[in-house]
Amino acid sequence: MALLLLRHLMANITILGGGPNRSTTQIGKHSISLEWFLPALCCFFSLSTGCISHESSQVDQKTKLASKDNVKMVLIPSGGFLMGDADEGTRHPVYLAPYLIDTYPVTNARYRQFMQATGHHLPLYWNNPQLNQPNHPVVGISWNDANSYAKWAGKRLPTEAEWEKAARGSLVGKKYPWGDEIPDRSRANFGGLEEGTTTVSKYPPNGFNLYDMGGNIFELCSDKYEWDYYKKSPRENPSGPETGDRCVARGGSYRSSEYYLRCSSRYDIFKYVPSFIDVGFRCAKTPIVSNAPSK
Repeated sequence: MALLLLRHLMANITILGGGPNRSTTQIGKHSISLEWFLPALCCFFSLSTGCISHESSQVDQKTKLASKDNVKMVLIPSGGFLMGDADEGTRHPVYLAPYLIDTYPVTNARYRQFMQATGHHLPLYWNNPQLNQPNHPVVGISWNDANSYAKWAGKRLPTEAEWEKAARGSLVGKKYPWGDEIPDRSRANFGGLEEGTTTVSKYPPNGFNLYDMGGNIFELCSDKYEWDYYKKSPRENPSGPETGDRCVARGGSYRSSEYYLRCSSRYDIFKYVPSFIDVGFRCAKTPIVSNAPSK
């Protein structure tokens, strides 16, 4: 019942103008201020997520073990969250079905497995000692390379919405994966603090136990990029524009400023260019949900 109410509510929501900090929303024929609507919506999202938290026990456990790369994945439960940034006027409610996402970005060691199994070509910076350590994230790959790896592993790239929900770690309205605290060298690899990438488990995980959701490398998403996509994106399971030569990357990197470490920050790159020294990816997967009743 909670899911039906949530979907009905989101289907009738329209975000109206009024400035980045004084937006209103329309539900059916009624216009109301986001100042009280968004917190109320967050509470409803939390309740709806709690109602379906039993999904974790229904997900076929074989799903987590069936991937060729044997990377541990985390189940992100179905439910709503607030995507985007309030100060930029892009915050909007989104509902997502349950999905699995890799605990870490794809490492050089995992990418080597893929190349050995398929004969895929080397990444651009494979011989750079500051970037090619086994437990560092692979970089110097294109969007097509990332999709090829994901297909081999029996996975896919996460959508932009899936990535952001995972990065937030169930925190509501916070800037970074860890909260609102200003980034520093104890939380993330960014802003030239390191000469290159670092081990994917060096920094603390977020609330979903996911590592490197802010800093180290930008992470490719499956979505093609449009700067104003949020104005027309569906409220349920958005997957990006149908066409475009640019794709979305998220999370910031060891070279970027703290601005790009924000959960809502978006970056766009050409899909076919593998020359980026600080762009990698992690994979997602649609789980198989068992119909058997939970015990």
